Amino acid sequence: MSVLAYVVKPLAYVSLPMFLLSKFAESSPVGRYYIRLGLYLSTLGICSIWGALTSIGTSLVGQRFNANFITARTFYFLAGSILDIRIELEGEEYLNERPAVIVANHQSMLDILMLGRVFPKRASIMAKKELQWAPLLGQFLALSGAVFVDRGNSAQAIRSLTAAGEAMKSRNVSIWLFPEGTRSMRPYHDMLPFKKGAFHLAVNAQVPIVPVVVENYYKLYRKGVFESGVIKVKVLPPIPTTGLTPQDVTPLSTRVHDLMVSTLREISGPVLPSAYPVPEKPSSITADVKLQQAQDPLHTVPTIIESDPLSTSSSPTSQPPEGLVESRSESRASTYASDFSTSSPVSGSRRFGSENGAETEEDEGMVLVGRPPQ
Repeated sequence: MSVLAYVVKPLAYVSLPMFLLSKFAESSPVGRYYIRLGLYLSTLGICSIWGALTSIGTSLVGQRFNANFITARTFYFLAGSILDIRIELEGEEYLNERPAVIVANHQSMLDILMLGRVFPKRASIMAKKELQWAPLLGQFLALSGAVFVDRGNSAQAIRSLTAAGEAMKSRNVSIWLFPEGTRSMRPYHDMLPFKKGAFHLAVNAQVPIVPVVVENYYKLYRKGVFESGVIKVKVLPPIPTTGLTPQDVTPLSTRVHDLMVSTLREISGPVLPSAYPVPEKPSSITADVKLQQAQDPLHTVPTIIESDPLSTSSSPTSQPPEGLVESRSESRASTYASDFSTSSPVSGSRRFGSENGAETEEDEGMVLVGRPPQ
């Protein structure tokens, strides 16, 4: 009888709170949002500890480049089951192309769940060199085979990019990047312009680019909404870069962007035309600016550093429609899941407000995880 009590009592202690929480979530949409969000972040915290242990274990048995894969699948199994969210993956066979640069659109912290299902074996991430010395996180990144890059200045960034390409080929691993540089959640189907770091990396290393397109899941997750459902992900055939030069980077990034946007609209649900913003009239360029550009022979040359990496001055940026992109608050939370997040190491360090979907210094680092909109 006493043995049975040891089993029944813990189950009762756990089941009763879960039952009450589920009833409260059913009666209150706001309560449902925060309860599900709490479950999501709690599972993420548990898997962060599991990831650190996994990175040690896989290193000991010579499988360090699969630490991210094991941690990712664990998180998807737990969080996906708890939240009843399923990832429907098409074209998974293309992820077996190695080495390669994998690029994906980036919407919100829910992308971590997508990575949990999609992140392939023998794949790694790219992280700022400074994170190498961060307690726990740095050790996990190093043990899991992350490629560290130094973005101190243009010359260092170029050398880091070259070294990253050589590391990819010598290790026979792929690198996962989010070329938008920050989150771009919105009710309509589109992506931010791509930064060129990922494409310079692929061209310099002469490895293919594998686009991964995640459907717009605005209907499942946004401010005040966190529902169950299915998220479609489509992996496109590898795009070769053999024979391309740095001069081909800009048209290459534009072509991949257009292809991914077209696929995004194909796999996402229908949206009313009124959801799309009205395009603004382009501002005219003054004669003085035109003359200045004409006198600068380098103003049209593709560069992997889009601004002075040491600059801390603020610059204005265009404003997208209010409420279409996640707020700044999301970019400052939950520092873990950096094992699933990436950055373009060479896209500069301008400080723009990420609440407008623009670039920030934090966005250049670990952009994947953030606190949900309040």
